[in-house]
Order: sequence, then C-alpha cells, then structure tokens
Amino acid sequence: MLVESPPEQRAETAPAPPNRRAIRVLGLLVSVVILVLVALVSIAIGAKELSLEQVWHGLFEDTGTYGDVVVADRLSRTVLGVLVGAALGLAGSVLQALTRNPLADPGLLGLNAGASAAVVTAITFFGVTSLSGYVWFAFFGAASVGALVWFLGGSRGATPVRLVLAGTAISAALYGYLQAIMILDDAALGRMRFWTVGSLASGTDSTVTQVLPFLLAGSLLALALARPLNAMAMGDDTAKALGANLNRTRALSMLAATVLCGAATAACGPIVFVGLMVPHIVRSFTGPDLRWILPYAAVLSPVLLLGADVIGRIVARPAELQVGIVTAILGGPVFIFLVRRRRTAQL
Repeated sequence: MLVESPPEQRAETAPAPPNRRAIRVLGLLVSVVILVLVALVSIAIGAKELSLEQVWHGLFEDTGTYGDVVVADRLSRTVLGVLVGAALGLAGSVLQALTRNPLADPGLLGLNAGASAAVVTAITFFGVTSLSGYVWFAFFGAASVGALVWFLGGSRGATPVRLVLAGTAISAALYGYLQAIMILDDAALGRMRFWTVGSLASGTDSTVTQVLPFLLAGSLLALALARPLNAMAMGDDTAKALGANLNRTRALSMLAATVLCGAATAACGPIVFVGLMVPHIVRSFTGPDLRWILPYAAVLSPVLLLGADVIGRIVARPAELQVGIVTAILGGPVFIFLVRRRRTAQL
C-alpha cells in the first residue's frame, strides 16, 4: 500500500525548479563569447591567406604592410557584419511578433524589396554610386513601401493578415520591376549584379560610420518595443486590457523595421533568411518572451552572417562568394524544414 507523504515533505524532497532567468543570462553570455570567436575567425581567415603573426601584427601594430592592410579591411568588414546581422535579427524578430507569424522575415512586408528597388533606381537613372547616396534612397524606398503596406493593410485597423498580404503583393511587383530594369539595361546590370545579391565587401570605416547612427536608433527602438509586443502576442483584446496602444505599437514596429532594413540594405544589399532563421531558432529555447528573443537575435544573427561570409571567402578562393548567396543556400533547406515541422505539429 502506498502512503502519500505530507505536502511539507514533498516540498522538501522535490527538486527545485531551475532558475530560468539565470540560464537565459548565461546562455546570452555564451552567445556573446561565440560571436567574439566568430568575429576573430572572420578577421583571421579569408580569400587571402595570412599567418596568425600577420593577423596579430595587423590588429595591434599597424605599419602599413600588405598583411596590415588586409587585416584592417577585414576588421571593418567584420564590424559591418556584426551591425547588419544584429539589425536583420532584430527586424525579423519584431516583424514576426507584429504579424504573429514565426516564419516572417524583413522581406515579408516588402521592406527589403522597397529599399532594393529604390537603390537600383538610383543606380540606373541617377548615376548614384556612393553609399551616402544609397542610404537615403534605401530609406526612402523602405519607408515608402512601409507606409503603403500600412495604408493597404487598413491603417489604424491594420491586422497581421492584412499587412502580410499587402507586403507580399508589393514585394512581387517590385521584384518584377527589378528584373525588368536588369534585363533592359545592360550597363545597369553590370553595376547592380554584385549589389543585388548582398555582400559585406563594401565594409569600410566610412560605411560603418554612415550606417551606425541609423542602426543604433532602429535597434534601440526595437528593444524598447519588447513589452508592448509581448502584450499584443496575447491578442488585441487582452493587449488593450493590459494598456497597450495597438496602433502606436504597430506603427513604431514598422518604423523600427524600416530603419533597420533600410540601413542594412543600403550597406550590403538585400540579404535573405538571416531575419527568418535566427529569431525562429532563438524562440525555440527562450520561449515567446521578446525581452529575451530580441537580445539573443541581436547577438546570434551576426554569428550566422559572419559565418556565411567566411564560408564564401574560403570556398571560392582566390575569389569569393557573396554572403547573400551563401545565406540563401543555407536558408532554403532550413526554411523547408521549419515549414514541414510546423505542418507536422499542426496535424
């Protein structure tokens, strides 16, 4: 005969539940360490082979030698990769929360397509060739598409489904426009072919300086939206009961994603799947709380982007494969896996 122990005894003998907050903090610190290691690999390994002595010399004793110049270029490229990766991860996390679609990415609402179309227009019709020009055209394109998606989605009555449908339709139209421009203008095709696939090769001190203010502003805004987006995840009625301003949160979320995507696209071109894969993977071990998803995505997205960039520099030596191509190759199978897993879970 089994005798149930008293509640007091059960409470004393039951194992204490793990401190989830401490585990998450530890995991975030480990993620930062991984990012630092990947960044060092990005500086040390590339299309041109350098010894560890040359890398060390280039980092701490720059005297203008060939190795020092290569290391300086890789350092700027790595810093840009960290900034752009964090921006794409944050934008993807915000848009997934805004649309309540865990498979959403910055391209879902047409922001990447808008920025790309504006930059390609600037290259083709206005002869713009500098990043300082790209940035403003990219922002104009992303902001215009964001406003149009917001309007077509119902403005103040916008819902996640309406926003996604409007963004998908506009993206299709804009990518058709891009293809038409590249087919009809051979000269434009030559100037645009490297930019349109997404690359960190433009990473210089000037590039980092120009996009840094926009990426910082967008990142801070995205992080500040964690609590209201958490409330919206429980449904509009519940969010209103908790005091969340739905229209303001949606508008600010669109603004944050627009700034992040516009700056990232202007600096590197359209890079796909980073904003989709990392937030989705992060959510699997942090849970749905955006107060943890956003920091994790900001740290781990650069890990993916820099890792893909290093792979692209190694596999095509002495040339290199653009990072946008590598992320697309890696992202396709992962996206299929995620979709199939969601279907299986729903059956």
